[in-house]
This record gives sequence, C-alpha cells and structure tokens, in this order.
Amino acid sequence: MDVRLIELAANQHRCVATRQLHALGYGDNAIAHRVAGGRLVPMFDGVYAVAPLLAEQRTHWMAATLTAPGSVLSHASAAAAWGFRPVDAPFEIVTRRGSGGPRRLDGVLVCRSRTLDETTLEGIPITTPERTLIDLAPHLGDGRLRRAVREACRLKVTTPSAVFVALARHRGRRGARRLDMAASRYAGLPLHRTRSDAEAVALQLLRDAGGPRPDLNQKIAGEEADLSWPRWRLIVELDGRQYHLDRAEDLRKQRTWEAAGWTVHRLPTDDVYLHPQRLLAVADWRERR
Repeated sequence: MDVRLIELAANQHRCVATRQLHALGYGDNAIAHRVAGGRLVPMFDGVYAVAPLLAEQRTHWMAATLTAPGSVLSHASAAAAWGFRPVDAPFEIVTRRGSGGPRRLDGVLVCRSRTLDETTLEGIPITTPERTLIDLAPHLGDGRLRRAVREACRLKVTTPSAVFVALARHRGRRGARRLDMAASRYAGLPLHRTRSDAEAVALQLLRDAGGPRPDLNQKIAGEEADLSWPRWRLIVELDGRQYHLDRAEDLRKQRTWEAAGWTVHRLPTDDVYLHPQRLLAVADWRERR
C-alpha cells in the first residue's frame, strides 16, 4: 500500500492530504502510526509530507493547496512561485471559490473569490501571473507594483498585453487602475531581453527620455555588454552587488572593448533608481548626433 502512497506523493512534491490517504485505504490509526514513525511529516492540518522532508519551497506551496479541494496558490505565495516577488511571507496564501473575507487557518491564509483565473506551475494549482498581479495590486505601493510588473515581464511569465486582457475581465477591482498604469509604463519595451531589474528600469528611463533604444546583452568583441549603442560605439555597464563581482574580469572586458574602439562607462545600479540623470547624461544621444 505504501507504494501507491509514494507514487501519489511523487506527483505532488512529496505531499498528500488526509482525504487522499483515506481514498488509498489508510485509516486514521494507520496514518497516526506513520506519523509517529516519522514516515509522514505534518505540514498543515490534514496535509503531510512523505519523509524525508526536503527543504524545498515547492513542497510548502503544494501542501497549502492540498488543505482543501479547489485551493489554488495565490497572492504573495503565487508571486513568489512565479518568481516576481521574494519568498518572505510568514504564511502561505491560497484562494478558494466562494465569498467572505480572508481567514487564517493553521499557517495558511485562505481567501475567497467567485472567480478564479487558475493554471498549474510544475503541478501546483496556482492563479495565473496576470490574476496574481491583480490580487496583489491593492496591497503594493506604486513602486513595488511597478517592480512586480517589470519582473513578471522580464521573467517572461506575462506581458503588458496579457495584463490588459486580464484587467478587462476584472473591471472595477481595487488597484486595477494602478496596475493598468504600471503595465502601460512598460508596454512596447523588450523587458524579456534584460537580465536584471536595473536594466529594465534603464530601458524605461531611456525610452521615456526620447532616446534611441540600446542593444541589450549583445556580444561585442566576444564579450557581453549590458547596454550598447553601435552607432556611437558606446557601452554602459551597470555594476550591481550581485553582478560584476570580479573586478579584474570587469577590467579585462573593458580593455577588450576599448581596444576594439568602444567607449565604456560604468554606473552603479543604484544610480538607475536614485540618480537616473547620470544614466541619461552618459547616454545623451543629442550630443552624439
């Protein structure tokens, strides 16, 4: 019988619900015996993980959706699963069909909705990226909402056009107007070709200033450059903490580009957010005509 249990759990990120165990023929005593022996590890009320419990976030997300039939991962939990928000919530959030306000049940915040735009992500029932943004919009300030939209587009899980289509089905929702404005801000930009949020913001700043679009992450003299304008043989590198950690390697690449006749400017990524005028000054196309 445990073979069937293991097969089921293998398709559910090692998780099973009590109702599924009953369907396999396990009685309450048999379940308690396996919990006492460490073969089943309680996750949430009525949901277990098959030992050994691996430190995988997807196990927690899947377990949350198994707390009741029809539950789908949503809000901040869904955003984290899609990758455009950090994994930092103290509890998982799911949405079920119905009405009423959210309720906290054993480590899971349960929301209700009469409509659910759902799909699956690696087998986990989840709200679509667009619906996730709609659900998050009332709870995020303008800056964090714009960043969520940028990241979702950069990671290729949605597009501004897809957000507009979803918003048309949810007219009047709180935060919908702000989300529409955020998506409009990035419409027409190739955010999917950027490798960081700083590059996405730089692209938007340059477009809003009326300048020509730079090439993104193109190889020049055999080395990949963040932003480049072949017409002026200009490269701008955005140096952040998580990128360009090897200063010697940065210098080697810069010398390679300069030997090939390119001008290279380096800017800290913080400048894109805090001092955007520095980026615009370096890339000032009006002085290069």
